Formats: sequence, structure tokens, C-alpha cells
Amino acid sequence: MIRFIKALRAFAVAAVTSFGIVAVAQVPTPPEIAARSYLLLDVTANQVLAQKDIDSPVEPASLTKLMSAYLVFDALKSGKITLQQTLPVSTRAWKMPGFRMFIDPKMQVPVEDLLKGLIVQSGNDAAIVLAEGVGGTVEHFVELMNEQAQVLGLKNTAFRNPEGLAVPGQTTTARDLGVLATRLMRDFPQYMYFYAIKKYRFPGTPSTNDTNRNVLLFRDPTVDGLKTGHTDAAGYCMVVTAKRDFPNLSGGRRLLSIVLGAASENARANESQKLLNWGYTAFDAVRLFDANQPVATPPVWKGKESTIKLGRPDAIVVAVPAASASRIKTQVARPDPLVAPFGKYQPVGSLKVTLGDQPVAEIPLVALEPVEQASVLGRAWDAIRLWIK
Repeated sequence: MIRFIKALRAFAVAAVTSFGIVAVAQVPTPPEIAARSYLLLDVTANQVLAQKDIDSPVEPASLTKLMSAYLVFDALKSGKITLQQTLPVSTRAWKMPGFRMFIDPKMQVPVEDLLKGLIVQSGNDAAIVLAEGVGGTVEHFVELMNEQAQVLGLKNTAFRNPEGLAVPGQTTTARDLGVLATRLMRDFPQYMYFYAIKKYRFPGTPSTNDTNRNVLLFRDPTVDGLKTGHTDAAGYCMVVTAKRDFPNLSGGRRLLSIVLGAASENARANESQKLLNWGYTAFDAVRLFDANQPVATPPVWKGKESTIKLGRPDAIVVAVPAASASRIKTQVARPDPLVAPFGKYQPVGSLKVTLGDQPVAEIPLVALEPVEQASVLGRAWDAIRLWIK
């Protein structure tokens, strides 16, 4: 079991943190985007479609709350807390400046409402209550945030608080935010509905702060998340995702847009919408193999089975410039010889995808089924065969 978990974790990290960043052949020219940096990611294909200065350090502002939510969702998933559980409101939370859900120390607030306050209202008070509830103290919660950032491979991210108020040393990049947002969606799909809520306020609190600042939720019915942020240093920032129906993709096609340092609330929304619309029209998503469909069945030595099935537990999809799918070529790269044993989902080679002669993506392949070692006699016989070979 431990071997399986480690293999699956390695597979997930390789699949997500790399973004499949291989230069796409004849990349369509993206539109002009009025922002300091931006990233457009095809989440379904795990490929970057457009980018600008994605490794430049920026202040995350309220996008920090994406990591805060990640830790809360993880605590929910593990059973450490429940949505119905109530948490006390500390004086520290009550005195938080900036956007709030207007809770006070006389209240015991359910975790579900605190998450709505965190995500819909961008409540800094909700962030503190959740941090204290999950981490014991805000300071320990911040330590957990930074530990999780390392686990996710966020190499240029450092957190100093759970709410995103400007403070020295708190920094991230568009690339890191892309990894964080992608993992948030993949690791906790059961909680993503929070990000699609358009309006919310806790009973008894003012109605002046009840509207989600992700205005694309109101403009584009395919948008279902994620978060906005703003400080004077960061400018206006937005991490937004949409899922649209697409031919031959039964689950739809999801894109993720990250726009950092726009000039205004309206500008960040307009530029994000521009990126999403361009990505859906300039690129086609092509399904090469279904989930758990063998990409290759090469021979195995010293195993109880004579072959091993290589593929992916999810569908293999690539993004290519529109109307170029007929030029896709694939090639399996793997070690030779393959010698048992192999655990389920153990990484074994990769699928190289090209458009003509230009690389598009390199997709990790895993063993779809385990292959155990053969008997002593079987291993000895294969050892002789390998020596002759």
C-alpha cells in the first residue's frame, strides 16, 4: 500500500507541477493582455497555452486564501473538522481590517459559513477563524501553509499570513498559482461548489459585502471559480476557471486563467475573459486515449505476466492549435528491458506527442495493473534469455 501511495503521489506531482510545459508547435499568438503577468493553462490537457512573466515575483493579496482553503479542505477530507462544526470568533479575527463577513466574539460560526465568508466575501476575519480552528494558532497555520507549498512544489512562494494583507516576505508567481489552483481543483472536487456561489452573507451581518468579486461568475455561465485579489502593490489580480462542452470530451474542457497586476477590477475581468475565449477557440483538445486504456503493452521479464499495460488512470488529452489534430504523432519512451515487479500506477516511461516534428507534450505513463515477480525458476529462465539477448 505504501508503495502504491508513493507511486501515485509521484505520478500526480509529475503530471501537475510540470504543466506539460513543452513548446507547442506553431503556437497561435495570444491577444494583448493588459497585466504584469498572466498564465493560461488547459487543465484538461495539462498544458500551458499562453504565458507572460510567469516566474516574476508578485504579492498574492487575497489569492493567498487559495492556500488557506486548501488546508481547510484537507482538514475536512481527513475528518479533522466538519462543515457543521462551529468555531469561536477570536478578538483577533473580529479586529481584522479589509474585507470581512462581520462576525464577532459573541458568535460560534459553522465551518461551512466560514468557508463561504472566506471564498465569496473574501473575509479576512473568516480566514483568521479558520486558521485558528485548523492550526490551533494563526502562526502554526502559516507554517502549515508554507509546508504545503513545498509539498506542492511551489518554489517561489512564501506565506506570512492566511488572509493576504500586504506584509513583507509574502510572495508568489503566476506559475505557482497555476499549480496551487490546479491541485485545489483536482484534490478537492467535492468542495469546489463554494467558488461558484455568487452571493452570500452570514445571518445578522450587513448586506453590503454579499457579492462575489469574481464578476465573470455573473457574465459567463461556464465560469465556476476561483478567486480575486487586490493590494496597491499587487494591483488587481484574478484566478478564474471555466469548463465548457467540447467535442469528444465527455467531461468537458477546463481552462484556468491567471491575470496579475491589472489596472482595475473591470480590467482584470475583461483580460481574463479575453484569455479564456481565445484559449477555447485557438486550440483544440484532442483525446488520444481513454482512462485506463493501454497506450502500449510491452514485454516484461521475470514477471508472472508476459506483458505490462502502460497508460493513465485518466484520459490522455492534448491541446493543439485549431484544425491541426490530423498531424499529431505519438511515441512511447520507456526503459528496456522492463524487469518485474511493478506496482499499480508505478511510473514507467512516457508518451511523447508531436505535431509534425515539433514537440507538444510528454505525458508520464504508469502501470495500469501490477506485475508480480515470477517464481525462482521463471526468473532464472528469463535471466538466461536476457543474457542471450
